Amino acid sequence: MNRVFITGLGPISSIGVGSAAFESGLRAGHSGISPITSFDTTGFPKVLAGEVKAFRPETVLRRLDVKAWGRSSVFAAAGARLAVRDAGFSTDQARPHRVAVVVGTTSGEAKITEEFGRALAEGGFPAVPPEVFEQLPADRLAAAASEELAVTGESITLATACSASNYALGYAYDLIRQGEADVVVSGGADSVCRWAHAGFLRLGAVADEACAPFDRDRSGMVTAEGGAMLVLESEDFVRARGASPYAEVLGYATNCDATHMVAPDAASIARCMRLAHANAGVRPDDVDYVCAHGTGTLANDATEAAALYETFGGAVPPVSSIKSMLGHAMGAASGFGAIASALALSRGFLPPTANWRSRDPEMAWLDPVPNKARAADVQVAQNNGFAFGGNNAIVMLGAV
Repeated sequence: MNRVFITGLGPISSIGVGSAAFESGLRAGHSGISPITSFDTTGFPKVLAGEVKAFRPETVLRRLDVKAWGRSSVFAAAGARLAVRDAGFSTDQARPHRVAVVVGTTSGEAKITEEFGRALAEGGFPAVPPEVFEQLPADRLAAAASEELAVTGESITLATACSASNYALGYAYDLIRQGEADVVVSGGADSVCRWAHAGFLRLGAVADEACAPFDRDRSGMVTAEGGAMLVLESEDFVRARGASPYAEVLGYATNCDATHMVAPDAASIARCMRLAHANAGVRPDDVDYVCAHGTGTLANDATEAAALYETFGGAVPPVSSIKSMLGHAMGAASGFGAIASALALSRGFLPPTANWRSRDPEMAWLDPVPNKARAADVQVAQNNGFAFGGNNAIVMLGAV
């Protein structure tokens, strides 16, 4: 079976657009969190998010009409274009039906859904503009990237909430390993929206100020948005075109707690970690870095830490959360984690956990790579992704 390599990165985030800017933001521990501008926050007690404010998609896209697509679809398509550009890959180098697109999401076209709901409440179905109906389906995220790249391979959107990008990357890995595709452009996309922000507020999950994962005084997460797309290629295809990969996808694993809608389960997460290691052919002591799910909530961080301790027998490698910098981008979150992990492997550094001040005595053994990036020889990286409903997905990457 073909080995699978990551050759291109297409991040569109609040800390940088494009691989170089994103890497710079990671190394600097830059914060992309600011007051929300995409909707009226009057009456909201907490108004911070990781919005992508400076991005101009028309400067990136070559085929797509921005006005005909929702914000999440544009994130997916523009991230795909940036990723293939970063890979030095032109779609005329491959047969179009051998290039697939797999995109993960939590809310799909969240802002379009809000427009649909408002129009429906005000005047019923006749009041809904036709373009809203057209832009509403979540499967348009993958369709947008496929259309932008002019490829005709499998095009699928996976909605497994905040682990969706890792599910997408695992699906992409399988397509290539099984010979069903030569190239897969994969990752995730989501947009900041009023209803999701309100929902997390009602859950009591939003940070008072800064998001501080694994800190003793952490108070919650910060919603965010963006597109995180990667180019995955078979070893044969990489060699044929002389590409220089960032990293190899060693394997992945998924499982589902299926016990509680919002409460994570440490034992199930630990099982997922062991499955991922087995699928990738690595031992716990081979892992040099864990890009954590690390939302910054009391429950998530404690549960993830407990699962790490069990899996690694107490000898846990450095663990950091990039959500401390760019916020929780929902379905795109583990896509950003995969990009950060690929950069860690190829560039020799550990992304930091920003805003970390005080060690939590319940996880005193954990090294969160506090506040500053650290030079390191990373040979194997573990990218965690967990979601409501107990959807756990972990992708393992290796150096090349």
